[in-house]
Amino acid sequence: MKGSFHIIVQNERIKYEFVLRRNLTIIRGDSATGKTTLVDMIREYKSLGEGSGVELFCEKQCIVVEGNGWEKQLSDVGQSVVFVDEGNRFVSSVEFARFIQETDNYYVLVTREGLSALPYSVEEIYGIRSSGKYGGLKPLYHEMYQLYPDAANTSELKPKKIITEDSNAGYQFFANICNEIGIECVSAAGKSNICSELLKCKDENIVVIADGAAFGPEIEKVLKVIGQRKQVVLYLPESFEWLIIESGVLNDKEIKAMSEKWENYIESSQYFSWERFFTDLLIKKSSGGYLEYNKKNLNKAYLATAVKHKILKQVEWWKEA
Repeated sequence: MKGSFHIIVQNERIKYEFVLRRNLTIIRGDSATGKTTLVDMIREYKSLGEGSGVELFCEKQCIVVEGNGWEKQLSDVGQSVVFVDEGNRFVSSVEFARFIQETDNYYVLVTREGLSALPYSVEEIYGIRSSGKYGGLKPLYHEMYQLYPDAANTSELKPKKIITEDSNAGYQFFANICNEIGIECVSAAGKSNICSELLKCKDENIVVIADGAAFGPEIEKVLKVIGQRKQVVLYLPESFEWLIIESGVLNDKEIKAMSEKWENYIESSQYFSWERFFTDLLIKKSSGGYLEYNKKNLNKAYLATAVKHKILKQVEWWKEA
């Protein structure tokens, strides 16, 4: 399943309206914010139809999966939007994560905890915002997080150290650039190690670079470690490969068209996480050319002055580094 889906769920008292862009959407928030009400309304509609007093508009079937029989329930559906309310413990299990990676559904998961087994985007974590009698989804996290409230923007940061999630081509790229201008660059060797790497750091200007497309499970833990430190900022592009693609160095017309709405080209049953899609796309489009991409070992052509500068133009804070 691919594309974006506009969903409206309403009755006489309340209306929810939101758009799903990826196969994994997380809804968080405290009690009494309307999360469970949304799921209850969908369940009632599926059970009673028009008699429920609920109206549901979506071009795909919307269902609620719950309880011990979740595997059987999911085995019977495809090309659907699946909602799972909080309290269903299976949603945090490795078994659930493995199972849904082999399906072609979109999933909306209501949970108060990070789901470490699932690679969901920081852009697709939402809370419920109420406005009068209506409810909607309000993004809680975005690609870029300013964690120092007194600073106007990240261009004021002059980093002394960069921590990358990546230990492959992305790290090699930034390490080379950092070496040229005398900035320390270290690899956390995985997103789950970023917190421990930050705890080693003193109060110094630090930029953490991680793949936003799959960083959702780590975001709250990292923010807690950072706390109110003005010297730390998170930079969360989709992935390093996305940076290269968006830079335009490949000068590919098809990529330019796709980049207007990536969701229309990323098949969820094939690419459970968008970062894998961008890697495959870059490898395919660069194959046989001087910019041929290898994730393990960075092609030195990406460090050529003209190419390097095009990529760095995508990195808002780098001009001040």
